[in-house]
Amino acid sequence: MMAPSVGTKRFGQSALATPANAVTITRILIALPSLLLMHSRGSGWATCGLWFVVTTSDSLDGWLARRDGATRSGAFLDPVADKIIVLGGMAVMADRGDIWWWPVVIIALREFGISAYRSVAGRRGIVMPALKLGKYKAFLQFSAIGFVLLPWTERAVGWQQIVLLSAAVLTVISGLQILQRGYVNWERK
Repeated sequence: MMAPSVGTKRFGQSALATPANAVTITRILIALPSLLLMHSRGSGWATCGLWFVVTTSDSLDGWLARRDGATRSGAFLDPVADKIIVLGGMAVMADRGDIWWWPVVIIALREFGISAYRSVAGRRGIVMPALKLGKYKAFLQFSAIGFVLLPWTERAVGWQQIVLLSAAVLTVISGLQILQRGYVNWERK
């Protein structure tokens, strides 16, 4: 069997069983025990290592999707996985008292609000792909939890709060960017 030529994608938009989707589903399945471990143990090398695997595998599923072809199922599953991982991790850390609740609430409201906005826009035929700022936002959100879990920084509460607040601010800014971009596209329709 010949390898696909450059520019040829292995999967069409309607494909379900793709390597990228397999990685995304695996991320969700690994996230659940990771969240339980985070809740019971908090900071530690095992929790931090599992968190690192769960969050860095986001890049792997993105790379696979770009290589093999993006799918509608992947476009739905990947953001769901990110929200489960980020909001789950933040909720666990806030429940333990390791981080403040209010930035978690702001981040959650933005994530669910933008998801609803994208859904409404999608029904109108407006596609709003992830923007670079959104990727930075996700990295900072993942990092905010990782910073709490990393044994080297578990007592650096001031720095943890700075990273968490930076994630919350970037989350709001990226949400505003999506709203602005969607509004411009809405006006064109």
